[in-house]
Amino acid sequence: MLNINSFEAVIFDMDGVLIDSEPLWKIAMEESFHSVGCHLTKKDFGKTVGLRIDEVVLFWHNEIGWKNVSPKELENRIINRMVELISTHGEPLKGVVNTLDFLRKKGLKIGLATSSYSVLIDAVLETINLREQFDVVHSAEGEDFGKPHPAVYLTVANQLKVKSQKCLVIEDSLNGIISGKAAQMKVVCIPEKTHHPEPKLILADYQFEDMEEMLKEIEGNS
Repeated sequence: MLNINSFEAVIFDMDGVLIDSEPLWKIAMEESFHSVGCHLTKKDFGKTVGLRIDEVVLFWHNEIGWKNVSPKELENRIINRMVELISTHGEPLKGVVNTLDFLRKKGLKIGLATSSYSVLIDAVLETINLREQFDVVHSAEGEDFGKPHPAVYLTVANQLKVKSQKCLVIEDSLNGIISGKAAQMKVVCIPEKTHHPEPKLILADYQFEDMEEMLKEIEGNS
């Protein structure tokens, strides 16, 4: 049973939590990797869900490799394509707007902690018009390590001036769950629907089908 009164802050992941961007990531990556001769599929990218995009590119560079285009150039190609796709197709996932409104009215602090780069955060928050809902927005781009390392969550908690143990994290991936748990936070998992079922998601403290279902529970226990 999820009782929101036990927390002082809620920290959201972005991709797959605020916006259905995972399919867009797979389109951008598939197109970009194909452009350098790496014929990876959307299924292949399930192996790197939750990692920063530089870590994704380096992972596949080490696994497969390619010539003539540097990992940084390919990374930029993916990011630029993502900005285009988000601006055209981005919309908030079911229950997101109402959940943020509810948490605001409850007086909780609200943070965003994502592996996505700042340029993509800007594209998402401008497209779905939710920037004003967040007290702190932070990218793992500014950390030495991305998720599953807890740094991005610890930084957001520190900026919110809330102890880790009083923070609730909302995630969609295993790497994100590990990151939140390593930061000593409670974690809600709302699994991203395009991933293959991952039994290890049971590591999360709470699991819901979508954010609308989560909101019904926290409203009922408030």
